[in-house]
Amino acid sequence: MILRPVSLSYFAKTPAPSSIIRGQNFTVECVTGADGADDFIHSDHETILLIPESEATLTMDSETVEIESRSIAVVPAGAFQLHLPFGARAFALTTGRRDMDPRSVVNADDYRLLDGRVIPVAKPMVRLEKDANRIRVYSVDEIPFPEGNPRLKFFQSSTMSINWVEYEGQRDRTKLSPHAHEDFEQGSLAIAGDFVHHIRTPWVSNAEEWREDQHIEASAGSMAIIPPELIHTTEGVGPGRHILIDVFAPPRADFITKGWVFNAGDYQA
Repeated sequence: MILRPVSLSYFAKTPAPSSIIRGQNFTVECVTGADGADDFIHSDHETILLIPESEATLTMDSETVEIESRSIAVVPAGAFQLHLPFGARAFALTTGRRDMDPRSVVNADDYRLLDGRVIPVAKPMVRLEKDANRIRVYSVDEIPFPEGNPRLKFFQSSTMSINWVEYEGQRDRTKLSPHAHEDFEQGSLAIAGDFVHHIRTPWVSNAEEWREDQHIEASAGSMAIIPPELIHTTEGVGPGRHILIDVFAPPRADFITKGWVFNAGDYQA
C-alpha cells in the first residue's frame, strides 16, 4: 500500500481574484468577484460551475446566461467569461484546463509524482441533447434527493461527478459514513461551515507503516484531497449551515448505476 497522506489546502484569501486547488485528474478554481474584472476560463472538457451565494453572468461565444444564486451550471468545452458581484465566490470544476498558471495552484507540489492507483479520465461521455453546446443551468433547490439517499444530491459532467451535501447544524455523530475508494481520489470542497475530516489508514503487515487516526479540522474555503484506500468520513461541526461538495473524476459509475445522479440521462458513455 502507498501511504500517501490526505492533503488539506485553502484557497487564497481576497483580494486574490482566483486560486486553484487540484487533484490528480481535476482542478477546482475559486473565483472571487472584483470591481470591473471578469474571470476567463478555458477548458477542453465541460466545466461544472458552482454558484452558491450570489447571482452571476456567464458568457460563451454569442450566448449570455444570467445565473441565480444556488445554481449549478454545466458549461461546454471551450472558453467562457464569468462575472460576479464584488466579493462573491464561484467554483469552477474541470478536468481539461488549458489556461492554468501553475503558480496559482496552491497544492502543486503534491503532484510532482503521480499516484498510479488513480484511474485516469478516459474519453469524455457524450452529451445526448441536440443543442449539446448550450450552457445548462440547474437550481440546487429543485434537484430532488434520490430515492434511498435523502442527504446528498448527485450531479455530473462528461468527465466528473459531484455530491452536494448540505445540512443545518452539527452532523449526527451516530450516523457517520466511513468508507474508502480503491482507485480514485475524493476532493472534499468546504463552501460553508466547519468540518472535521476523520481519516484512518488501514493496517499493513509492516507495523512500522501504521499510522494514528487523523481528525483534520477544515473550514469554508478549503479542499481536502483524499487518496485511494484511506478510510474517511466528514463531520460538520458547530452551528449554522454546512455545505460540502465531494468531487470525483471520472464520473462515479456506481452512483450512475444506482440511479442517483440527477442528470445522468443527459449522457452516454
